[in-house]
Amino acid sequence: NVSVEAVETENPIAIGEPTEVALALLGRRAGPEPPWARVSEVPFDSNRKRMTTVHHSSERFISFTKGAFDVLFARTTTVWTGTAVIELPKAEREKIEATAEKMAADGLRVLALTCRFWPQEPDIDDPSLEQGLVLLGLVGLMDPPRAEAIRAVEVSKHAGITPVMITGDHPATALRIAQTLEIVEKGHPVVTGAQLERLDGDQLRQLVRETRVYARVAPEHKIKIVKALQANGEIVAMTGDGVNDAPALKSADIGVAMGVTGTDVAKEASDLVLLDDNFATIVQAVAGGRRIYDNIRRFIKYTLTSNTAEILVMLLAPFVGLPIPLLPIHILWINLVTDGLPGLALATEGPESRLMDRSPRDPRESVFARGLWQHLIWVGILMAAVSLFSQAWSLGHNGAWQTMIFSVLALSQMGHALAVRSETDSLFSQGLFTNRFLFGSVMLTLGLQLAIIYTPALQALFHTQALTMAELATVLALSTIVFFAVEVEKLIKRRG
Repeated sequence: NVSVEAVETENPIAIGEPTEVALALLGRRAGPEPPWARVSEVPFDSNRKRMTTVHHSSERFISFTKGAFDVLFARTTTVWTGTAVIELPKAEREKIEATAEKMAADGLRVLALTCRFWPQEPDIDDPSLEQGLVLLGLVGLMDPPRAEAIRAVEVSKHAGITPVMITGDHPATALRIAQTLEIVEKGHPVVTGAQLERLDGDQLRQLVRETRVYARVAPEHKIKIVKALQANGEIVAMTGDGVNDAPALKSADIGVAMGVTGTDVAKEASDLVLLDDNFATIVQAVAGGRRIYDNIRRFIKYTLTSNTAEILVMLLAPFVGLPIPLLPIHILWINLVTDGLPGLALATEGPESRLMDRSPRDPRESVFARGLWQHLIWVGILMAAVSLFSQAWSLGHNGAWQTMIFSVLALSQMGHALAVRSETDSLFSQGLFTNRFLFGSVMLTLGLQLAIIYTPALQALFHTQALTMAELATVLALSTIVFFAVEVEKLIKRRG
């Protein structure tokens, strides 16, 4: 534990970076810590992929170096047997290398632990500090993928999001983890940082189209990958936690820093901070964002369709020989109550059943795209036509025509609110009570509308008349036309 960057507490735990914590716990199992005082260190660097600490005992100095196996093993010439330091013959080196390869293929991050003895304190800037090392052993580390992360990768692929793994780990380790997460299948090529160095811009852009796993990469390689994906027209979200990740996080369209293990530099460079360091949370955030955007579209669809119908009713009535259909107080009531309450309730609508099964929308796409503006026009026209028909019918029967058109227009909007809860799913499959706020607002609006019609005090205020049962039945029947028309539109979309 003398060279481990974790703080041990009185309880049987350690606090720090996960790799250091694992090494601290491993060292605790090995026995009591030697009384060696740390005098200097060369911190870990992602480019060097190793770190060294120098310690002093009563008799001599000793340096410990730990890091990536393939980096350190080339710097070792001897091995500690437990009692003595001996030379490493070629056959033994090959056996150790094969062991490390197998550990990596099993999904383990393989670290080499080494040391070197010094008669006097070494200079930490001397290149020989990390040469001629004595191999102490290998350590395999694994951070098992969470079950929800595997599910999140599957969901993200269905949603048109392509997960890409970029890591400094050994290629075999990276491939095994990527297979466990189902990012790639067995045999998928792994591209290393050394390979990226040999590619020009066009070759790199072509490579990133198909590559899903990158290993042994340096921070500058991450920026190259991000920029190449962006050059291909992709929207890139990048996750990271270290200081060296900051440039790539800044370059990405959406930088996501780890909130638990992330450095302050990474958090400052990011657009989002992930408080639980869980990839599944990112996918949940995507679903939440899609739901919010869908609800914005629902609100726009409902409100502007209602306004289109009101404008057409007031504009077309004189042209077809009908009296001015609505008074100012009727329009005010529709805008404040009939439009307002259901419109706000639509903002609470839950996610659609196939929310994460559709491709991402083009960020340049208008909010009125994908049929919204066409819906505004044809439903607005239909709602206005049904309302004007009710006025003409009532005039022909010497009925309370103004109350009828007022009520048909208001209640048609209630039917429309129920129908636009989903772009494709029928209300009958969704259920009336899955959005209790909307159902409650529709029922409240219906009750208030009936109160206006049948309460004497409100009749005087709103200039309405009590409808006969036949007239009320006609109002209710006509008010459902828009609802069923929109349900037919959704049926066509489902079958298309």
